[in-house]
Amino acid sequence: MKFKKCILVILLLMSALFMDAERLSGSWNGRLHLGLQSLSLVFNVEGDSCTMDSPDQAAFGIPAKLELCTADSLIVKVPELDVSFEGELVGGRIEGMFHQKGFSSVLVLKRGRPVYKRTQDPQPPFPYETEEVTFVNPGDSAVLSGTLSYPVDYQEGKTPVVLMVTGSGRQNRDEEILYHRPFAVIAHHLALNGIASLRYDDRGKDKSTGNFKNATTETFADDAAAGLAFLRNIGKFGKVGLLGHSEGGTIAFILAGRGKTDFIVSLAGAALRGDKILVGQNRPIMLSQGVPERMVDDYCRALEKMYEYKIAYGSSAIVYADMAVAMAISETKADLPEDLRSMLVNIMKTESPWFNYFISYDPVDDIRRIKCPLMAVNGSLDTQVLSTPNLSVIRDNLRWKDCDVVREYEGLNHLFQHAVKGTLTEYLYIEETVSPEVLSDIAAFINAVTR
Repeated sequence: MKFKKCILVILLLMSALFMDAERLSGSWNGRLHLGLQSLSLVFNVEGDSCTMDSPDQAAFGIPAKLELCTADSLIVKVPELDVSFEGELVGGRIEGMFHQKGFSSVLVLKRGRPVYKRTQDPQPPFPYETEEVTFVNPGDSAVLSGTLSYPVDYQEGKTPVVLMVTGSGRQNRDEEILYHRPFAVIAHHLALNGIASLRYDDRGKDKSTGNFKNATTETFADDAAAGLAFLRNIGKFGKVGLLGHSEGGTIAFILAGRGKTDFIVSLAGAALRGDKILVGQNRPIMLSQGVPERMVDDYCRALEKMYEYKIAYGSSAIVYADMAVAMAISETKADLPEDLRSMLVNIMKTESPWFNYFISYDPVDDIRRIKCPLMAVNGSLDTQVLSTPNLSVIRDNLRWKDCDVVREYEGLNHLFQHAVKGTLTEYLYIEETVSPEVLSDIAAFINAVTR
């Protein structure tokens, strides 16, 4: 009897921690002041669970622990970041203290998520039809779910259609990033210019099924190939093409090289081997963070050599990580502080099917096999897939040149937005989602090669 009473007391105490929690349910956002800088934070409270977002750092859905949620008090902990927040509801705001590893600061939260202008985001009603569809990758029976958009002047059996393939990471059909929906914007523009499109959720994302954890670029190419086959088999369209962004742009090269598509549009598609892409990404990022140029040069030389070892060692790279990094530093005569050496070791120990495939895959052979019209473009401020070296590889290896467009857009970043530096931190604050010039050129190219 006493045991049952103890159980009851514990349950009552637990319920008290979350009584009237509905008042604090929802998203709460505020800016954390860090001296001369500030950082946007969002806590998403739902029932007895919680997540944290850091939009400025493109980090969303970080697992958090709701220690207390009453009608007027909130205590949240984020164990993996050693973060805690304690606040009280005062006049419609939650006023409290943020703590992380000895750092403390006042943090005031207001209800809702931060609002960022996205002036190009298409809003209904649309002057064209859309349809929810699914198709299946026959290799593993993954079901991909997407939106098929018909253009305003759709002609059955004649209208061109383009399959849209997202960049790396598990993304939804709109390729949504930092409140931008570039694929929704592109699909809308194409529909207004006589071109149909199919955009779909990546495997394991939202309405699509399939194993994402063990997938590689080759897996995603198979998904896209299934999408192209679906568009051909339903018999509603004329020529069938593929538009891919970033990794999706590389998949465009793969499937065009295999003769799976009538035309391709590669937006910032990588043409260099994956390890070269990653080395190229590090330089602008480290320089933007104030790392001395000499140290950046040393690190990138060692990183390039280390990737060579990782490709050569394969699955045993984890065992030889410390030795391989020491050899890479020695061979390149890199002078690196301990934190950068540790970064190299951690990279050497990274083990995932996608990563192992990516660093060793070289698109050149597929590019050489392309025999369909191609549009391959980059922005001059792209810091993720550097424009000059990648476009040079494409130009030098194309065999089919009659209808090709290979171009660099001055002042555009990896998302094809007008930018200042091209860094990832700018994405959030840029209102433009896709440059109108790029949108216009995509539509013009597709209409030109599908007449």
